[in-house]
Amino acid sequence: MKTFKLTFLLIFAMLSNAWAQNPSPELLTPSNHALVLIDHEGQMAFAVNGIDPVILRNNVGLISGASKIFNIPTVVTTVAEASFSGPVFPEIQEFYPNKTEYIDRTTMNTWEDAKAHKAITGKNKKRIVMAGLWTSVCVVGPAMSALADGYEVFVITDASGDITKEAHDMAVQRMILAGVRPITSMQYVLELQRDWARAATYEPVNQLIMRYGGAYGLGVQYARKMLKH
Repeated sequence: MKTFKLTFLLIFAMLSNAWAQNPSPELLTPSNHALVLIDHEGQMAFAVNGIDPVILRNNVGLISGASKIFNIPTVVTTVAEASFSGPVFPEIQEFYPNKTEYIDRTTMNTWEDAKAHKAITGKNKKRIVMAGLWTSVCVVGPAMSALADGYEVFVITDASGDITKEAHDMAVQRMILAGVRPITSMQYVLELQRDWARAATYEPVNQLIMRYGGAYGLGVQYARKMLKH
């Protein structure tokens, strides 16, 4: 009888998997892309308008934390860190504390810096996700350049910003017209998790969202405490 039940359960599981739809290959997964964080530094952030700096920092925290949780190949690059732009956001330092691994540049376009270009392309991923400051300069440059070199490029728009909302919006539109795919920070995190049954990342992702997820994070905290979820 036990053998019969076990066989039945195995057959049921196989049929359930057969009925499940395959996810789109267009979706991001932990293994199909590299992440590039560009110039999230104090001097670059001071002039940003169009997004609240607290929201910007939280979004940077979300994607930095997600990249660590899911072991995404990640490049952190700065521009004139010691002489002008200053240190990267604490939200990046939290997850990538080894500052010697940051790549400092003089070029506005990360793709034109030999060391940064080597680090990014050396991840051996044909799909690249980017976020940075400012959108119209330090994100447009490498995004358009990577596209020209045959890479698929995604830009996390709400972890990027510019000196005006119009500058940011026009930069995003320009990139979309060229073929860049826009996404947002929470979308990035949840697209990587995809299934709450993935136990290995369930708790770290929930902790990350409670810390940096704004109102949604408060909702998660409430559910865990009050509803015992």
